[in-house]
Amino acid sequence: MSYERTVLLLRCPDRPRVVATVAAAIADAGGNIVHADQHLDAAHDFFVQRVEFDLPAGAHERFGDDLRAVADRLSMTWDLWRPGEGPNRVAILVSQPGHCLVDLLGRVALGELHAEIACVISNHDSLRTLVEAHGHRFHHVEVGDGPDAAAAHEQAVGSLVEDSGAELVVLARYMRILPAEFVERHVTINVHHSFLPAFSGARPYHQAYSRGVKLIGATAHYATPELDAGPIICQQVTPVTHRDDVDDLRRIGSDLERLVLARAVHLHLERRVVTYANRTVVFD
Repeated sequence: MSYERTVLLLRCPDRPRVVATVAAAIADAGGNIVHADQHLDAAHDFFVQRVEFDLPAGAHERFGDDLRAVADRLSMTWDLWRPGEGPNRVAILVSQPGHCLVDLLGRVALGELHAEIACVISNHDSLRTLVEAHGHRFHHVEVGDGPDAAAAHEQAVGSLVEDSGAELVVLARYMRILPAEFVERHVTINVHHSFLPAFSGARPYHQAYSRGVKLIGATAHYATPELDAGPIICQQVTPVTHRDDVDDLRRIGSDLERLVLARAVHLHLERRVVTYANRTVVFD
């Protein structure tokens, strides 16, 4: 008998026998658990779990039906995924610079990210040659002048993402604010420096340098209608010293942005992130 690796992500109010009930459902379907991780958030009285198991080939649909009955009893929401399925389609939005974009394209090309680049969209045309050299579709959506220019730009970007069939949108240093309707419709990951809420706005590295910071970093999070306030997926920091000038800070910060964004995308694609109450549990 052949088996298929399956991943179950679940979340529900905490109650007795959740683990036992889910394990029994997997066993009844002929599955074998190979790894399980869980977390109880006592403050929110909320339980989350990630279970990897091998399921007999062809049993996936029937197990999903059985799981719906379990979910109804436990007030549980869940996501079932087979790692052997085709890669997720990802749309990348980018402005300038292109360091995060270059990193993501390289990781996809090398197979480090199990993703298919559905398209790359930018409000600048300077990265077209790079993207097309990797064999991906590039769309330049210029921002025009006039009172309706921003809305027209947002509508065009939204239409391109919709037409691409992307399951995930990645903001690889996209320097425009997306409308609430967009991030409510599309799962979106953003990255920025970790100075927030300090040094917000333009030229954050200049602001940080003037204050003599000793740590800089990067944060990747899910985008929500509230700007830069979505659930955090991944963060990283590194020390800096008085010897580092603004260019040094920007270079070091850019390296962290690359690593943090790629890590966040990987965790999402591997179904290792559960969100609730504007928080995340990350099973890494």
